[in-house]
Amino acid sequence: MTAEEPLSRRRVMQGGLGAMALVVSAPLAAAGLTPSQTAGPFFPGKDQADKDLDLTRVEGRSESARGEVIEISGQVLDESGAPVAGARVDVWQANSAGRYDHEDDPNPAALDPNFQGWAHLTTDAQGRYRIRTIKPGDYPVREGWSRPPHVHFKVARRGFRELTTQMYFAGHALNEVDLLWKELSPDDRARVTVAFAADDAAAPAGRFDLVMKKV
Repeated sequence: MTAEEPLSRRRVMQGGLGAMALVVSAPLAAAGLTPSQTAGPFFPGKDQADKDLDLTRVEGRSESARGEVIEISGQVLDESGAPVAGARVDVWQANSAGRYDHEDDPNPAALDPNFQGWAHLTTDAQGRYRIRTIKPGDYPVREGWSRPPHVHFKVARRGFRELTTQMYFAGHALNEVDLLWKELSPDDRARVTVAFAADDAAAPAGRFDLVMKKV
């Protein structure tokens, strides 16, 4: 599915799940804490009016973002597997060409004015979140190192340590040579690497649970 198949804005509620009710299986209590990773240099530095769960469209624009549409959903959990309601979840990423909408990004790839790039969400009573976005592109960091496609997450909730991490795409060749992915243990790599599956009627979807530590 491409971004040319828009999600109705009526179904997208600012900062929430809206009518896109999320169905998830029971959490895995023994999954372990989600490993922390750097936020990188491109966390959004300026506010924007549109930060809802559909990154494939920008409020007020008729066109959709370029790239392959995907859906990411999951739960924010504590160490025991209990859901964390009311957690703030920030999600940001590069566009399909590997370019961030950030003034410090040196990547010469083109910006996509129809890609939202950043979502600001709040988990529901079951700790659930969901986003609709596009698969980000890889991009060069320096000679001999290109970052694989990844999506940044930052989760905050009173009573928990703030969690910043990155989600990777299973099977991508650049994962195996990425300096940040390689520094994780095999178990932690598994926790942040997500397989996506699709049927004929839906965008590829993956589940990414985020497990936080209480203070």
